[in-house]
Amino acid sequence: MDFDKVISERYSVRKFKNEHLSQDVIDKILKAGHIAPTGCNYQPQRILVLNTDESLEKLKNCTKCHFDAPTAMLVCYNKDESWVRKYDDAMSAPYDAAIVTTHMMLKAYSIGVGSCWVMHFDPFAMRDAYNIPDNVIPAALLVMGYPHNDAEPRDMHSQYRPIDEVVKYDTF
Repeated sequence: MDFDKVISERYSVRKFKNEHLSQDVIDKILKAGHIAPTGCNYQPQRILVLNTDESLEKLKNCTKCHFDAPTAMLVCYNKDESWVRKYDDAMSAPYDAAIVTTHMMLKAYSIGVGSCWVMHFDPFAMRDAYNIPDNVIPAALLVMGYPHNDAEPRDMHSQYRPIDEVVKYDTF
């Protein structure tokens, strides 16, 4: 699928068919995340695949934004494996996790899988439910599956600020 088409047509799916993704489809999405760029290629991302009824039932105790998705991927990062900027000790790992999540979200769309990037979750409940170690930080949740026939973008999906409000040249 053409990249411009992927980035312009993809939307956050909040209504899914009740069908778990096959391992082959999951592998394609994970591969896209696996090859995503990370700070100094340290690859601090850790991805938890939730593709069973049991693991998805636990998810419902961690977020109200599960949308009854038949599959989900929790993108985390290992804070001990992050590249750190020397000037202010900023870690690249949270950004790395965002890049990984974006790659997976766009790959999913390109192969017919809908997704919604969820930040509204309780990270402490996630830790508890899935035995996440202290050094691994939950960063983003991708709920995903095949879009229901009734799925459609939200009203504001295609509304953008004028580009000159968000892009500046040479100085702010």
